[in-house]
This record gives sequence, structure tokens and C-alpha cells, in this order.
Amino acid sequence: MRERAAASEETLLFPTEPSISVGLLTDVEHARFTLEGEFRTPEGKAFPPGEYRVTPRPHLAALEIRDAQQRLVEIAPTLTLTPVNPATAAFTLFDVPVGKGFHWERTKAHRYAGTLAIRLSPSASDTAPRLVVINELPVETYLASVIASEMSAHAPWEFLKAHAIISRSWLLANLARRANDVESASSSEQRETATGEMEILRWTDRTTHREFDVCADDHCQRYYGLAPITTSDVARAVAETRGQVLFFNGQIGDARFSKCCGGATEEYRSVWEDRDVPYLRGGRFDGTEWPPNFPRPLTVEAHAIAWITGTPPAYCHTTDARVLEAALPEVDRPTRDFFRWERTISQEELQALLQAQLGLDLGAIRRLEPLQRGPSGRLVRLRIVGERKRVIIGKELVIRRALSGTHLYSSAFIIFPEDVRAGVPRRFRLRGAGWGHGVGLCQIGAAVMAQQGRTCPQILAHYYAPAQIARVYE
Repeated sequence: MRERAAASEETLLFPTEPSISVGLLTDVEHARFTLEGEFRTPEGKAFPPGEYRVTPRPHLAALEIRDAQQRLVEIAPTLTLTPVNPATAAFTLFDVPVGKGFHWERTKAHRYAGTLAIRLSPSASDTAPRLVVINELPVETYLASVIASEMSAHAPWEFLKAHAIISRSWLLANLARRANDVESASSSEQRETATGEMEILRWTDRTTHREFDVCADDHCQRYYGLAPITTSDVARAVAETRGQVLFFNGQIGDARFSKCCGGATEEYRSVWEDRDVPYLRGGRFDGTEWPPNFPRPLTVEAHAIAWITGTPPAYCHTTDARVLEAALPEVDRPTRDFFRWERTISQEELQALLQAQLGLDLGAIRRLEPLQRGPSGRLVRLRIVGERKRVIIGKELVIRRALSGTHLYSSAFIIFPEDVRAGVPRRFRLRGAGWGHGVGLCQIGAAVMAQQGRTCPQILAHYYAPAQIARVYE
């Protein structure tokens, strides 16, 4: 991935910059928002600045819109509000979930550019109607928010450019899938093995939305509106990389990324479907060269134990408070044990989690046994041995959800049973590595690379070779 290739290679797949729809709220009972500047409906009805509330009307298949004084403004099947002056107008939506299901979960009010659309949810019923709230806007405007929401607007300049390219790549690759009527990718398999054990293998990709192109949270890419864009560098990074994506074998690269790989990247098939993606290889060391005192591959249990209990000199192994303060967004800054972490789960808590997350009543849990690891040491299949029966679970995200109410940081962990009585541990201590699935770019590692002087093409080559940079629209 040479710098001159980044500047010269063009594969114009789009005649103009695309626009996208982002799901901000789904299946909610009401939506409350304020308008800054004048907005209009497609029919020309003006909505002046102020606060509004939208609720569904049962049995009418319609929306009821009221203003701040509770006066009825309109009853309509849908509501679409487009700013009269897009350069200055914005809307603020209240009670937007952030980090749903993760340890930083909360709700916030977010301010957005572009068009606001509110519709009845397709999953709603006449007796329990729900709403979907969508933001429609140009791709480049969306990306400025994404790179400042995923990390920080104060992150190093070359990192901001690299993130603009990979966020654009992931988005456009998924738009291409939708345009080609490719079904959303997911799989759920439950079967009995030859040894009589039950095996549950599930994975869900990030293309599971039908009412809009992408969601606004970590399930897709973080999109927190205008507030995170606190420096001019963000807009400049998007502008300087306009239309640029990762490209491989004639297609836009599906550029995955996570917060911290833990020192080694994971392969695509460990997290999603069983296929090879050459630019999403596992086992790339997040540093200059693999440290010789750590044996590999990390698919071998003894090697994974040495790796996870060790501290390899990876880019993402940083404790520099200034680097982290500059790179991490506000929601992530309290989390500092991302490179190596430890959690303890009591016997009672584990049984309750397995019941709640997977509907499993296994009795007292005797053992947690690693069965399969990926190239980063992340568990892909885990056997749970209970008093009543044994079950095997996977893939990566299922394991993280099954052992924590808010997702474990990653599935790269080793297990220490503690206070064992009559073969039953009173608790399990987990020592782990990394934050997220570990596939593709490591955000913290890439930010450290940029802080150390690496360029945007060098960062992308480190994580995504043999993919190249190409421009797909002007």
C-alpha cells in the first residue's frame, strides 16, 4: 500500500457521493426532538424551530405530532423533515441509547445534521405500535461524526485519515451488499454432537437492518451526531480522503475494526461466517515484529496462556495517559484495563447468565473448557460442563455475552476455577486480553502508530495488506 498508489488509483464505482439512512431509534413508544432552523415536509408544510413530540396512533397506522405546548400539529402516516438551510439547521433527538448491552451503556441527547424521518416500526402491532427514527444525510457528512465518535476528534492526524478510509470502506461495502440484494448474514445452529453434547454456534453480522442502511451504535459504527466534532481536523481528514476506500479483488474492502486487539489480530472466520478474507488475516502482531519470547500459533492452548498472561510489546500496549486522553472518546476514557484485564464470576452469577442469555439450565457449573481458539487467542468454541449436562457454545460474541451481563471485553481469556468444593468452583476468575473482536484495525494500536510518526497508508498496510487504497467517487 504505497503512498503514490493512494493518491493515483481510481475505480469510480459511484457517479456521485451517496447518501445514507441511519437508524437512531428503533421500536420506541415516542420520539422527542427539537428543531434548530426551519424544516419542511415533502409536501411543503413548514415546521418552525422548537420542540416536538411524536407518538403512534393505535389502530390508525399514523403518527400524532404535537408541539412543546401539546398542541396538535399534524396526524400523518410518516414524518419527514428536511432542513431549508442544511448548512445551519440541525435537530436534537432525546433519549438516544449509547453502547447498548455494553459496560458503557447510557442514553443521551444527540444533535444531528440532515433530514429527520419518523415511521411506524414494521414489527409493531395495532395494539402496541412503535416508532423508528432515521437520519438521512450524505456519506461524507456522516463520516465526520463517525470518526469523532469512534475515537476522538483530538486523535493524531494520520489516524483520523486512516479511520475515515476504513469507516467509508465498511459503509460502502455494506451499501453494495444491499444494492445487490445480498441477504443479511447471520447463522444460528443448535445440534447434538457425536458425543451427545449440545452445541450452540451463533454469529450475527452488522448488516441486519432493513428499515435503514446502518444503525448509530457499536453494532454498526458509532454515530453520535455533531457534538463529537470538536476540531477542524475531523472534517479535514474526511475531505482529504474523500471517496477513498480499501479495495481488493475488484471490490470495496469490508474493513472491520475494534478498540484493542490485545497484541494480535483475529481472523474473519472466528467471528462471522467460515470464509477467508485475505485482508482480514488473524495473527498479525500489533507491533514491528513478533516477539520471539512468545511462541505461536496462539491457537495452541499453551501458547495462548503464555500470551494472555504476558505483556507483549504491542502498539496497543500503552499506558501513556496523554496518548489515551487524546485518542479515546469520552465514553471510553474510564476503561483503562483494555490490553489485559481480569474478571471474576460467581457460581450463582454464571448459572443465572447462562439461563438468561442462552436459556440453559445446566445446574452447578463444574468446568469451563477452551475447545477452539483463533489466531489472536480468542475463544471460538467453549465447553461448559454442568452437573446436569454439557454444552458447547460459540462463536466469539456468544461467548462474551454468555459470561457477562454487559459483554466481556473479548473472548481472549483463560480460566481459573477458585474455591473448588466437591468438584464445583465457587467462582471462576478470567484473565483476558483486548477489547472487541480483534478483526482488522486495532483503534488504539493505530492511534499509537500515528503518534509515533506512521502515515495513513502505513497504518492501513499494517492491518489490511494486501488491500490497496482506491477512490470510488470524486
